[in-house]
Amino acid sequence: MSVKPTKAMVLAAGFGLRMRPLTDKMPKPLVPVAGQPLLDHVLDKLGKAGVTDAVVNVHYLPDQIIAHVAGRKHPHVTISDERDQVLGTGGGVVKALPLLGNAPFFHVNSDTLWIDGVRSNLARLAENFDPARMDILLLMAPTATSIGYGGRGDYGMTPDGALRKRKEKEIVPFVYAGAAILSPSIFADAPNGEFSLTKMFDRANEQERLFGLRLDGVWMHVGTPDAVHAAEEAFLESVA
Repeated sequence: MSVKPTKAMVLAAGFGLRMRPLTDKMPKPLVPVAGQPLLDHVLDKLGKAGVTDAVVNVHYLPDQIIAHVAGRKHPHVTISDERDQVLGTGGGVVKALPLLGNAPFFHVNSDTLWIDGVRSNLARLAENFDPARMDILLLMAPTATSIGYGGRGDYGMTPDGALRKRKEKEIVPFVYAGAAILSPSIFADAPNGEFSLTKMFDRANEQERLFGLRLDGVWMHVGTPDAVHAAEEAFLESVA
């Protein structure tokens, strides 16, 4: 069984501290890569995947993001205003739930960037999300072929896509690529206020309802100013 999400949550409230000085006067989602702000890369992919409504949360330099998305129609953007509070990646979703409805929805970091392979990875996520078996389906990038990532990975993945969280000193082959499908039911008893979305990932993992899908294409970890240049080179190579 698959789903066809028409709504998405895009996280755009972060401070972008590691991206300084580019983010001293500009929110990280508006930092341009290959001639287009990071946020537009994400919204364009969502629109092509059939999303009609995207909720974008804001906190740091919010007016710039609000103005930037004001005229967008595909998808239409609704702002979840968090300028008066820091809610974290999990609390931000809880605040936006009334706008997202009761069906599974896409959840995408505004600073995630990837080049699709033959098919849209968001479309592949929708095809592979099975509500009977899973509450969360994460897009997973192989660490070996990712650009700008030097960490130990996040999860191991079994042949059927079930994820197993990395132990403290372990090295695992997959890193979360910043795009997922979430069932809103997982937030039924979520904490109030600020918390990390990884809390929900861990809970689903314990219940064996956290799954992953290997990204088809190339994922770029755009966490620092230097990583912007590496990402732009990858984009140029992909269209050459």
